[in-house]
Amino acid sequence: MEPGADLTAFVARVFACSLATAEAVARRAANRVYAARAVVLRQGDACSDTWLVMAGRAQALVCGVDGQLALVQEYADGDLFGAITALHSGPQAADVVAVETLRAALFLSGDFLELIEAHSAVGLAVSRLLLRQLRSATGRMVERMTLTAAGRTRAELLRMAVEEDGRRVVHAPVWTAMAIRIQTTRETVSREISKMERRGQIRREGKSIVLVSPRAIEAEVS
Repeated sequence: MEPGADLTAFVARVFACSLATAEAVARRAANRVYAARAVVLRQGDACSDTWLVMAGRAQALVCGVDGQLALVQEYADGDLFGAITALHSGPQAADVVAVETLRAALFLSGDFLELIEAHSAVGLAVSRLLLRQLRSATGRMVERMTLTAAGRTRAELLRMAVEEDGRRVVHAPVWTAMAIRIQTTRETVSREISKMERRGQIRREGKSIVLVSPRAIEAEVS
């Protein structure tokens, strides 16, 4: 495979664009790899570049007044972060940290905006992506305001299972990481998971969690 061919194919899939458009996008990108826990962007830094996640995950995190980390947004395969639709997005609002080994395509200042302006397929895909990110952030904010910590734990477990097959979380997260995602403490997550185990609502199989009774878990989301 020629260098950049995998990026071209990835862009064509993510942006649902022609091969010619994907090649034009790929030519403007540079491959970057970040180790787990590496800080890609720091809160307060000026940002003018754009990252397209190709593999792995990253999180935008802020530290609250109580010293507890809070998740602003999560980025996975096909997601964008950085200065997406502007030459200069102002100071970075949150740290962006690689959760695991992160592979990304980097577009330098202004390049991605030019691609959006030149290729309608890219612009349409970015609009859909930003809408999805807004819905995700809004959903988490609503849950934070309307659900208890126990309810958010159950809702997050159900959400992770839906991303798999609806009944199994293949790689159970570290409770600290899950607590950050739902803005609570590790102790709360551990306590609620143990409670669901005792009630027979879930069971562990190796590193996986099987949802034995998703409806019972959902009924207690409050």
